[in-house]
Amino acid sequence: MSVTIDDELWSAVGDPTRRRMLDLLLADGGGTATTLSERLPVTRQAVAKHLGVLNRVGLVHVTPSGRERLYEVDEAQLARAIAQLSAVGATWDARLQRIKRIAEAIQRGREG
Repeated sequence: MSVTIDDELWSAVGDPTRRRMLDLLLADGGGTATTLSERLPVTRQAVAKHLGVLNRVGLVHVTPSGRERLYEVDEAQLARAIAQLSAVGATWDARLQRIKRIAEAIQRGREG
């Protein structure tokens, strides 16, 4: 499986506050900067900036809702991020197995 790694997407989900925001949006089915700021240890302005990053990479989509904007997770883009993470994990698992085999061969050479 060949998956192209999207650095902007990874940078967006690399931030713990943004990951927490995604968790809240998924659990609640959506939210506004105001509702999220009430549940996070950051200001509403900081939440709005984080939501802007998530929106730019397509992880959330925005719908105007009165004076606020409603944010919802784009599940297709989230699935893409998960696929990338899985691909990178599989690649590193294979690398670590090769390193383990090399280390074991070196150890056997020293013992024998």
